[in-house]
Amino acid sequence: MDALSIDIFVIPTIVLLLVVLAYVHFQGKVTDVKEYGRYVLNIASTAFVVNLLWEIAHGTLYKGFEYDLKQITFCALASVADMLMVLLLFFGFAILYKDVYWFGELNIPRLVVLVTVGTIGAILAEIWHTSRGDWTYAANMPLLPFVKVGVSPVVQFALLPWLIFSAVVKKMKKP
Repeated sequence: MDALSIDIFVIPTIVLLLVVLAYVHFQGKVTDVKEYGRYVLNIASTAFVVNLLWEIAHGTLYKGFEYDLKQITFCALASVADMLMVLLLFFGFAILYKDVYWFGELNIPRLVVLVTVGTIGAILAEIWHTSRGDWTYAANMPLLPFVKVGVSPVVQFALLPWLIFSAVVKKMKKP
């Protein structure tokens, strides 16, 4: 990644708009608006921190990555986009299940759908970003067969949303 282009911000901006609209939609449907706000804020902050740690940890799987301010800043920016995608998943499933607290009722079929959607979304995003040259994999990045995208970013979105939602539900249930 040599320079940021304005078009890399288009999809996150659209996602941000969708997340805000979904937030407002569900805000009018919950009985405790303050608790709902805390719930969504916990998802957002946990998603940002966990994704930032993941981005930094797998940075060496990308060409030219150095642990310097420029790369850490890029990881933070990527983590904001990741956080928005986690919120999009959260609200998308809230709309599908007609329940903003859907994750508290997680079962195996819902988990399989969440992991599948996260995996497919990550594959599509990686194909798009690598074809545009937004980033390039280093030789040590394991690739998924057929689609030739990195295993690490796919695992990131296959598993982290589930772990993030689980952590927030557990945290929110504590007194």
